[in-house]
Amino acid sequence: MTLETPLPESPGADAFTWWRDGVIYQVYPRSFLDTNGDGTGDLPGITARLDYIAQLGVDAIWISPFFISPMADFGYDVADHCQVAPVFGTMADFDELLAQAHARGLRVMIDLVISHTSDRHPWFTESRASRDNPKADWYVWADPKPDGGPPNNWLSLFGGTGWMWDTQRRQYYLHNFLACQPDLNFHQPEVQDAVLDIVRFWLARGVDGFRLDTSNFYFHDPQLRDNPALGEGGQLVGVNIANPYSYQDHVYDKSRPENLLFLQRLRALLDSVANTAAVGEIGPDRDPAGITAAYTERGRRLHMAYSFNLLGETFSAAHMRAVVEQFEATIGSGWPSWALSNHDVVRVISRWGLEAEAERAAPLLLALLMSLRGTPCVYQGEELALNEAEIPYELMQDPFGKQFWPNVPGRDGCRTPMPWSLEAPHTGFSLGTPWLPIPVAHSLRAVSQQEGDPASVLARVRRFIAWRRDHAALQRGAIRFLDAPDPLLCIERQLAGSTLVALFNLGATPTRWDVPPGAGLRPLEGHGFRGTLRGEHLYLEGFDAFFGAR
Repeated sequence: MTLETPLPESPGADAFTWWRDGVIYQVYPRSFLDTNGDGTGDLPGITARLDYIAQLGVDAIWISPFFISPMADFGYDVADHCQVAPVFGTMADFDELLAQAHARGLRVMIDLVISHTSDRHPWFTESRASRDNPKADWYVWADPKPDGGPPNNWLSLFGGTGWMWDTQRRQYYLHNFLACQPDLNFHQPEVQDAVLDIVRFWLARGVDGFRLDTSNFYFHDPQLRDNPALGEGGQLVGVNIANPYSYQDHVYDKSRPENLLFLQRLRALLDSVANTAAVGEIGPDRDPAGITAAYTERGRRLHMAYSFNLLGETFSAAHMRAVVEQFEATIGSGWPSWALSNHDVVRVISRWGLEAEAERAAPLLLALLMSLRGTPCVYQGEELALNEAEIPYELMQDPFGKQFWPNVPGRDGCRTPMPWSLEAPHTGFSLGTPWLPIPVAHSLRAVSQQEGDPASVLARVRRFIAWRRDHAALQRGAIRFLDAPDPLLCIERQLAGSTLVALFNLGATPTRWDVPPGAGLRPLEGHGFRGTLRGEHLYLEGFDAFFGAR
């Protein structure tokens, strides 16, 4: 790949470190806003709603893939990393989005899918043509076993074997996801160079960073050894037990030590352009905290990483404390990123059984997310308290959902279009038929219904994000938990002699907490929660919080 433009010159470092101190807002472009009436959201739709995003008070947007793709996995099967898919617009549309975002003080991160490509990618077309062409080793190819079977027991996250037979080469190729998503061979130096050229291309266009899809999937064991069984009592974070993928300890098909050297190369490239950053997705693994520690070791690899630890079905104060304390005890100089929802999991309000309390619970959960040590990611619609949509099988689009229906939740329910206006056709998302149906419950929580209401979920989320910006302890302070009975969660953040204490009631009923003797708490105002301090006792309504200083 030849770059047409050089990398932009590195400006001076910002006093405000946006990737560490700020809030990231994830945009799923297919479902954000459609401007041409084809039922699918597009890049001009994001541009048209940048004022809305900026008014949330977030610092950056992460845009899910918009590249050329057959869309078998809705953009995560990339056929050209450096072109915009026509369904989303043009490169000129992206450049305009970038310019308008920067004019509003918003950073732009794009979703980089490099562990695999589409089988329609020119690289794969050449690689599968023969065993001796220049790109023959750019993907993971292996001969069959003597009986014709796959070379080992590796599985696909999307069900079944992780190997697909190719009749042209008479070999198997590895696919960790769909069979049409062959895995790149990162043991081949030319593959690494080609991937870094893609990064250079987008840096030269002015993007501020990347979300790295499945960042622990880049390398595999070159000896192709069988994965051992996970064993009784083992847990693979992020995989439903109905998926056979959860039966293995994936020590050979991903999370390989060789990945560290490549991530160092990537970090060096990012460091050549000031104020850029990368957040890595840690795909399902039994030790996401350890991987986060290795991948985000200060100054050497990724800036931050997030896992599925808070994206599961377990909801309790004890669980959240245990997860965060494990990370804090493990990551050392590393930096986590936390999320409660994204485009791959059931929306948090439904996943944690809080639909009946959505109006109270949603602001609390986002405030809790933004009180943890680490960079918070807010998924579009969380600020509206959207629940998971129920999509009937005949309208289902997600290949994963179809594969595991009806026992494992698919991903369509969290990907339905944003509701902008109760009065407009299709809630203002599109003049055409949306690619996924929009639930009536979502239309009732449309932006138009919440704008101007200071008690709405949207207003409360905006208020808290603005308040958080003025409290550095919540952005970069050390964290520890104070003992409190379920359903209370008490967090202490300390920075430069300043201590902030946050108490969250994760239950629906009012409760009281006895303040430890000598705590010397004084209430903080302006965050939008109503917890009150009376003498040595803190009183909280259901799904309420208290913030104080000492």
